[in-house]
Amino acid sequence: MLSRQNKLLIMKIVSLFSVVRGYNIPIIVLAQYLSAIFILAPEIRALDILLDFYLFLIVFASAITIASGYIINNFYDSQKDLINRPNKSMLDRLVSQKTKLNVYFSLNFLAVLMASIVSWRAFLFFSAYIFMIWFYSHKIKKYPIIGNLMSALLAVTPFFAILLYFYNKISFEEIENHMSHFVVISAHAVFLFLLLLIREMIKDLENLKGDLVTDYRTIPVLYGEKISKQIITALTFLTIVPVYVLVNIHDVGYMDIYFYICFGILLFFLIYLWQSNSKEQFLRLHNVLKFLIVSGVFCIILINPSVLWHGKELISNY
Repeated sequence: MLSRQNKLLIMKIVSLFSVVRGYNIPIIVLAQYLSAIFILAPEIRALDILLDFYLFLIVFASAITIASGYIINNFYDSQKDLINRPNKSMLDRLVSQKTKLNVYFSLNFLAVLMASIVSWRAFLFFSAYIFMIWFYSHKIKKYPIIGNLMSALLAVTPFFAILLYFYNKISFEEIENHMSHFVVISAHAVFLFLLLLIREMIKDLENLKGDLVTDYRTIPVLYGEKISKQIITALTFLTIVPVYVLVNIHDVGYMDIYFYICFGILLFFLIYLWQSNSKEQFLRLHNVLKFLIVSGVFCIILINPSVLWHGKELISNY
């Protein structure tokens, strides 16, 4: 039997895990490594990428920076979450605000330290990234449109960290030969950015009650649900642009299957959106977008599945 003190310690660990959304971090790490292997550096052995120490530092710095971002976001949103997510909020409150801030500063210090080992450019990149996350949580997120845009942009920023890492390793003369990689990762980033932006707007509809009480000036608060749904519909149709670039201009292998299925799901998503008017219905739509984003990460493998069995040979012969 665990003592009362040990039970409380376990609950606090679970609480901190909930605050940093620890279930999201492995997905972000996987997405960065898969992007590096299948998009940014397909000519490099997968095992060499996995064993690249400096890339590991970049990915790890990204992960703990995002974790610290969740902490500072939770810190500023504590009152709103008490209304919108009472059960999760009660769990999160097992860890004091002081402890959250101590962990926040510790993670940021560690992230900047690891980035400085890689290069001074990485140091500047992560310093700016940490500041922008804080600025968004403290000020920007309360404002309509710019808050949604910045939230989605911050979510895709880690992919540009690894993009800069690989581009920093090639000479200026070789950059033109790698432009196709840049276009593909940018198109993927735009598609992901649009899905994240749609998700942010669905969250605004879902959290309307809490936003009203805490004076968050979101689009549903200022302009109503109908305008929000119209903007979400327009953004959904905009996803056709990056997908067209990926499927018809550049070769993404079998990943085009994911995009076709994605469009089918998004069509039903829009139909259900215009029928939705309750928090529970918007939560379902939110979860659909989560599924598309997470499945999109795993489907990066479809760009070149042969890497998987070649990777087995590489590992066995290493």
